[in-house]
Amino acid sequence: MTRLRKRAIQIATLIVAAVVTPAQAAGPGVHLQLPVEAAMQDAGEYARLFSVSLDEAMHRLRAQAATIPATDALRTEFADRFAGIAVEHSPGYRITVLLTGSDPVADRSVIAGGLVVPILFRTGAVVTRDVLLDRIRTHQADIRAALPHPPGIGVDQRTGEMVIMVATADLALDRDGALTTRFATMTGVPVRIVAVDASAAEMAMPAPAQDEVTAPVAAPLDVLGGGRVVGTDPRDGKRYVCTTGFVVSNGGQDAVATAAHCPDDLRYVDRGRGDRALGYVGQWGWGYQDVQINRVPDAADRVPPLPAFYADTAKRQARTVATWRNRTSTRAGDFVCHRGERTGYSCAPVAMVDFAPAGDLCGGACLPTWVAVEGPTCKSGDSGAPVFEGQVALGLVKGGTYRPDGSCLFYYYMSTDYLPPGWTLAYR
Repeated sequence: MTRLRKRAIQIATLIVAAVVTPAQAAGPGVHLQLPVEAAMQDAGEYARLFSVSLDEAMHRLRAQAATIPATDALRTEFADRFAGIAVEHSPGYRITVLLTGSDPVADRSVIAGGLVVPILFRTGAVVTRDVLLDRIRTHQADIRAALPHPPGIGVDQRTGEMVIMVATADLALDRDGALTTRFATMTGVPVRIVAVDASAAEMAMPAPAQDEVTAPVAAPLDVLGGGRVVGTDPRDGKRYVCTTGFVVSNGGQDAVATAAHCPDDLRYVDRGRGDRALGYVGQWGWGYQDVQINRVPDAADRVPPLPAFYADTAKRQARTVATWRNRTSTRAGDFVCHRGERTGYSCAPVAMVDFAPAGDLCGGACLPTWVAVEGPTCKSGDSGAPVFEGQVALGLVKGGTYRPDGSCLFYYYMSTDYLPPGWTLAYR
């Protein structure tokens, strides 16, 4: 078992994790997936979304993981010109690298996952990614002060632009591009303004009536990621539903991570409607964190939980965590999945790796350290949910950003890089 970290304050999140093996049942009717089964499940979603064969989808997802070292190396090789990197899925599978300046760089390719993956270099970006991030940090307060509603701000590594996501009600301020020009002049970088819903809502969901009467169980109950947790918020006396994320450990205690904005005292509700209290350890919730740790109950005849999480909507498939990936190695366009208590299992590409959510959801303004994923759904109840690629742990869902019509533009998650000190992801 190994590493995880903790909490943030106020934002929409989802929770998922799981624990099962033949020697350690997660419950009747739950199947622990083999690695190939996990890969085939995610590939099925990829094939459906991008209209390719299952075989092609399998090759592409293997290539996605296998090209990480190559793209990490490119960031270092072109550090003084690096503006962005993105995985593209159409018209073919390829990687694009955006550079500043006009000096051309010859295209390359890498063999990965049984594919020859083209690496295409595009020049002409105005500033590097590091400059964009610096300008967000420097001017975020000024940008927020210029708008009635605090906007979301991120870096589009495909275009080399600062993206400012304003509330629909504030879009009129950009008549004839006046606001775009003002922010571009203020920051000295290219700016694109996008209209979204007025606010980012938290994703802890009020608990339905049936969750008021669960049956405490006498036998030890394994706690899996992607499971249901319910607790009462003392501020309003209401009960809320969140999702468990990944199993974690501090070397002496076993625990599970969820979102910091969920209630402190939680009960884990299993598939058979039994429940068990999870001891509150702590929460961390500032500019770059939204994570809470709850301890898995001890029992004399209980073995440590396996590092597993539910990986399907019906909670009949679970998979173990084999490793994790740092946010710095995550790319725009990477195909990732999550399993939330409200929305179930779904997969979609990463939209932005450097995103600061709108509003004051991080004890004030959020830092541009959140990863935004293209939905497909954002709903209350998914707070704390695990985000993963196959058996690779990526992060915990925090909240969602919505289009003017109320549909989900994307959800965003906290990378497992930011688990609280002393806590690490459990894996095997």
